[in-house]
Amino acid sequence: MKHVILMIAIFSSCGVFSSLNAQENTQPAEFDSVKSYEIDEMVVTGTRTLKRIIDIPYSVERISNYEFRYERKNSITDVLGGTPGLFFQNRYGNHDVRISIRGFGSRSNSGIRGVRILLDDIPESEPDGQTRIEAIDFHSIGRIEIVKGNASSLYTNAPGGVINFINDIDFTESHIIQFNEVASFGTRNNGMKLALKGDGYKFLSTYTYHTAEGYRPHSNDNWNIVNSVYETHPNDVSKLTLLLYYVDGLIKLPGSLMQHQYEKDPFMGNPRDIGRDAKRVTKKGRIGIRYNTTFGKTNNNELELTGYGTIKYFERTAATYRFMNRNGIGGTGRWIHKTSFFDLPVEFSIGADVFHQYGPIEEYQNYGGKKGEPIDVLTDESIDNVGAYFLATVSVLPDKVDLMITGRQDKVIFDQVDRNLEVRNAKRVFEEFTPKIALNYKITPVIGLFTSFGYAFDSPAGNEMENYPLSTNFPKLLNPDLHPQYSQNMEIGTKGTLMLDAEYFTQSRFEVVLFNTKIQDEIVPFSIGSDVFYRNAAKTNRTGLELGFSTTIITGLNYKFAYTFSNFSYTTYAARTYNAAGDSITDKIFSGKIVPSVPEHNVSTNLTYQQQIIENVTGFVKTNFNFVSGMFVNDENSSRSGDYRTIGATIGTDIVIGRMNFLVSGGINNILNISHIAFININSDRKEYFEAGEPRNYYVSLNIGYTL
Repeated sequence: MKHVILMIAIFSSCGVFSSLNAQENTQPAEFDSVKSYEIDEMVVTGTRTLKRIIDIPYSVERISNYEFRYERKNSITDVLGGTPGLFFQNRYGNHDVRISIRGFGSRSNSGIRGVRILLDDIPESEPDGQTRIEAIDFHSIGRIEIVKGNASSLYTNAPGGVINFINDIDFTESHIIQFNEVASFGTRNNGMKLALKGDGYKFLSTYTYHTAEGYRPHSNDNWNIVNSVYETHPNDVSKLTLLLYYVDGLIKLPGSLMQHQYEKDPFMGNPRDIGRDAKRVTKKGRIGIRYNTTFGKTNNNELELTGYGTIKYFERTAATYRFMNRNGIGGTGRWIHKTSFFDLPVEFSIGADVFHQYGPIEEYQNYGGKKGEPIDVLTDESIDNVGAYFLATVSVLPDKVDLMITGRQDKVIFDQVDRNLEVRNAKRVFEEFTPKIALNYKITPVIGLFTSFGYAFDSPAGNEMENYPLSTNFPKLLNPDLHPQYSQNMEIGTKGTLMLDAEYFTQSRFEVVLFNTKIQDEIVPFSIGSDVFYRNAAKTNRTGLELGFSTTIITGLNYKFAYTFSNFSYTTYAARTYNAAGDSITDKIFSGKIVPSVPEHNVSTNLTYQQQIIENVTGFVKTNFNFVSGMFVNDENSSRSGDYRTIGATIGTDIVIGRMNFLVSGGINNILNISHIAFININSDRKEYFEAGEPRNYYVSLNIGYTL
């Protein structure tokens, strides 16, 4: 409790304010001129060094907040939907989302796995790789950087890639904005954003309040999010940044449905989950400090040091009533050196990450949503992750061919002590080195070819380590039969920008990527009754294609297309299955079966038009279409969700009157009111696989800004 009070006091001293992006006050014409040079944008997550997108030898996306300023900002799909290679399964809002990149992350029935999530380059992912993203406030975000594909040679537990959400600290003028959004199903988002720029410093602070009744019974949620960034420059070559957030909220869960329940009423709640008052309560915060500096005669050395502390309270009601209190401390450092070798430009960097998290887990009986007594389980748990990496880039042919070699050594340690039964202690250590080599060839300064080959290591998450009665060593605390999954990843692709001196299609961006991944010991969920456990699935082969294309048809009229093809199957996989009571055992062979919860085809396309109507008044209209092919719901491939198509539309206007700015927008999602499955509960032995997506829904937003 003292930690919580301290965090609140720090936030309160910073001020509880918020608004929209400074870029949202930028005139469209100015943005168009910037976008013409998007090829020169710098990204950090791709190589943990500053690189232009065209110079990075794998697939990278960079999304500005300008691109979603008119959109609803209720969930990650509102801002990242339509990104090739990414697939989202949303239960309710932004608080229990499944993010999948090239199939990694699709195994999770709760939270995010296999994809590293960062907020301002600091991991939101916990030491074991598990992630929940309640702290991400899209009203505060300035840009999003996405690495698609294996990033394990640079980040812990990142075989699917990295998503880095970066707060909007790059504003050019002081401003304050008050934002409001009202949507269907009792949804409301309100808040403020304050951005101050002074002599040698910047300060950003946002506060967002979210509440929703939900479109299913027992699916309401409410959240308070505070986010602050303070940046100052002690001298011409150094920067000091203080980063803070705190989030407090509740989400109730209506549960998954069997097929006959879904067909009868796709929006009904599962009676068992409602009777248990299934819910999740989260309170968590973070304070971080970062120091950057350059040195050397030509400032060819860069040093960055980051330290942070975290607090987390998590309450979950399901079959049992569970409480988790976790405190954490972590840090990261990197050194980058630029030089030449035999007159060839060379960039070399080394870095290290450490994250220690500890705290008790309490478990009680759940009697109709009420905590029973006495305590059933009291476990002290600590999870540690220590990793170090190196990166070397050599310009074999300067400005033409770059060779990149990276490697990372990781150690993930689980240590549990049962305070009720001292004999039930357990410790498991997972350690691996993951190398990667990549090549980038620029056909022209703005069109390139790239290829990479590397290995990945993904340790089980803490909740995946839970032991079950039929393991080889029960009642040991940690499942002795579960091992990390290892993968071999290869990709080849092309990306670039086409500029035409013509009336139509003046600028087009494209990316085409082919990839193949071979996985050993893939971690997949299975259930016994209402309890979910995890096992290894021998060998899996994944082959896929990602295609992204965007173009300016005429000035103000833009078209964007994204397509992902996924052919994922188990090469060899024999598993023991159980009935709901856990007393009937069947050995089954799943070799040749399709991996569940991944669509074979995922298509997204949108058309936007933006035009200055009169001086200082800009109009905007957008229409979008999405298609997702049906997915298998279990390893046996005995049941499958159906294909679905959704259409949406957005309209808005941006009005500037002196120092005031009014941004008004509204939209309709799922215009045709298509019934579809938005989340699959994988391998449920009760056959409760299906959770419905949102029916037709509406939203209206008003953002009022003032330039100070």
